[in-house]
Amino acid sequence: MSRTPSNMLPLGTKAPEFSLFDTVSENPLNLKELKGEKGTVIMFICNHCPFVIHVNPEIVSIANAFAEKGIACIAISSNDVVNYPQDSPEKMKAHAKNNNYPFPYLYDESQDIAKAYDAACTPDFYVFDGDLKLSYRGQLDDSRPGNGIPITGKDLRHALHCLIEGKENNAIQKPSIGCNIKWRN
Repeated sequence: MSRTPSNMLPLGTKAPEFSLFDTVSENPLNLKELKGEKGTVIMFICNHCPFVIHVNPEIVSIANAFAEKGIACIAISSNDVVNYPQDSPEKMKAHAKNNNYPFPYLYDESQDIAKAYDAACTPDFYVFDGDLKLSYRGQLDDSRPGNGIPITGKDLRHALHCLIEGKENNAIQKPSIGCNIKWRN
């Protein structure tokens, strides 16, 4: 199990635009139509990573809890599906349904969007404000598979509460840790 840390994109960075295939609706969706009024969480995840599997229930809980507060969540998988067929769009759709994802699960076939966001691992979380400027990037919380720390989503939840309340997030932003994105050769 790889333990790759996320890259820490500079705060204030404008969210790179994208239009990607949504594996659930089977339609192309873009950032402009998906973004939330108050903010947007963009998370790079995949089907098979044990770190993502570990936090799946919490990311669903956060997405459901914050949707009515003007926060949109968007999941993107950028993995190489030739060498990792378990992350194919067909399997992404089944995975999204099995995990009750209340958010789109987009497929970044070219891997250009992962590169634009400087994504390095799964899961990798980015929080953008209503103007799509980066206000948080990093981990969900301190829980990892096998470390015995309960999953609370405290880091991401705190960032979202700060955004909604218009407060500055002075908490230390720790990189996420997970499986490396499976880049094509």
